Amino acid sequence: MKKLLTALAVVAAFSSAAQAETLRVAASAVPHAEILNFVKPALAKEGVELDVKVFTDYVQPNVQVAEKRLDANFFQHQPYLDEFNKSRGTSLVSVGGVHVEPFGAYSSKIKDLKELPQGANVVIPNDATNGGRALLLLQKAGVITLKDPSNILSTPKDIAENPKGIKVRELEAATLPRVLTQVDLALINTNYALEAKLNPTEDALAIEGSDSPYVNILVTREDNKDSPAVQKLVKALHSDEVKTFILEKYKGAVVPAF
Repeated sequence: MKKLLTALAVVAAFSSAAQAETLRVAASAVPHAEILNFVKPALAKEGVELDVKVFTDYVQPNVQVAEKRLDANFFQHQPYLDEFNKSRGTSLVSVGGVHVEPFGAYSSKIKDLKELPQGANVVIPNDATNGGRALLLLQKAGVITLKDPSNILSTPKDIAENPKGIKVRELEAATLPRVLTQVDLALINTNYALEAKLNPTEDALAIEGSDSPYVNILVTREDNKDSPAVQKLVKALHSDEVKTFILEKYKGAVVPAF
């Protein structure tokens, strides 16, 4: 009888494994992939095997989901997704907000924005939404004034007042931490700041408040948003356990948004 029960348990285990659905999700390494890896065990119990694919850019995760090579991604905020859909002709959708990464301004040369020299070299992300986000933060910090203070897609051409004559260059977001020592100021997305061992709450000379509208979202295709596997992932990401994980691990550098 004992052998029979053991055999049945083995068969059940194989059956469960066979029925498990694989969900392939693209993510930035920090904090997105870390959060996804945290919920892996909970999803496995729900019959979903989470396969996390780490990307270092902001384009391929959307391209590969749109082309059905991946099921979902977790790295971006709604303004970026809206701009991507508009410029690329895609129709990706958000299935839930997870956290906010307050955007920051960093320097290896000065300790206060008041020390920013005349004609300072400043670098910002080269994608429309994060570039605009960087300029809005510079405006909030009193470094510049924009023609339209509310335009989230502002570019350096939209700077109306520039008392210190700063020179703004646009670079790929992932490269900004690597050029930090070569410029006077770099406006860096928190995921890349964390990867570079920068502490946003301690190292940033200016940082967005908790009221930031740039909530990071889980994104998929319209035809996949109601799938059981995706909905199980959304539920897992919105759990109390994830909220506690984010608060304890990132200590304010990443803030739950649910």
